[in-house]
Amino acid sequence: MGALPGAGSDIAAWISYAIARRGSRVGRRDDEQGSVERIMSASAANNASLGGAYIPATVFGIPGDAITAIVISVMFIKGLNPGPTLFLNNPETIYTIFAIFFIANLLLVPLGILCIRGFGLILRLPSSYVSPVILVFCILGAFSVENTLFAVGLVAAFGLLGYLMEANDIPLAPAILGLILGPMIEQTFMTTMLKSQGSLAIFFERPIGAAIGVVTILTWLTAIGVKVFSRGAEEGRARKDVQPT
Repeated sequence: MGALPGAGSDIAAWISYAIARRGSRVGRRDDEQGSVERIMSASAANNASLGGAYIPATVFGIPGDAITAIVISVMFIKGLNPGPTLFLNNPETIYTIFAIFFIANLLLVPLGILCIRGFGLILRLPSSYVSPVILVFCILGAFSVENTLFAVGLVAAFGLLGYLMEANDIPLAPAILGLILGPMIEQTFMTTMLKSQGSLAIFFERPIGAAIGVVTILTWLTAIGVKVFSRGAEEGRARKDVQPT
């Protein structure tokens, strides 16, 4: 997920949380052990996706997440243009980024050990104390980005929408991914359609693009087929249970 432009660690964490909840017997439970497994999966995905987020940031100049967006801003301030020309004109910058990643991962081990006790104390606090603090930071973050109360209203509206989706077992990760990547995908799709004069065959002309397109279509068909088959099997079992013996 980190390699997808605009997705980043948030989407990776949500998807990992959902997979742990659905794919693990422990993760499905609502007790403490199930919650810990889901949070551990989300935290691992949150950290693991950061390295992949630098791929679109350095290769295409498109931020993979909020952190790489800051990195791109710093590059522009320093007179560097993220993108394909960065590898040609400033290859030493790429090696510097690789070296920083190597050092950062080494420093995370002792830093994580030192912070475990403090984070454990925070986790022991009642949710009635922690939740308002998180809400205040969410509101401050939205206001600092747009400097308008409209952004705060959007936070409240989407918070309510997310609560309703969660209450009705509607996955949040696809909706968040659609909101982030939707405008970018729409703009790129329209540009491609103008170049090909409305022909969809342009997506399958090159070998790599054709392979990705076929895999994507097969993934969609497989997911739909599994869902239809499982629903039919459940209806068949229900009919057998209703039939009198």
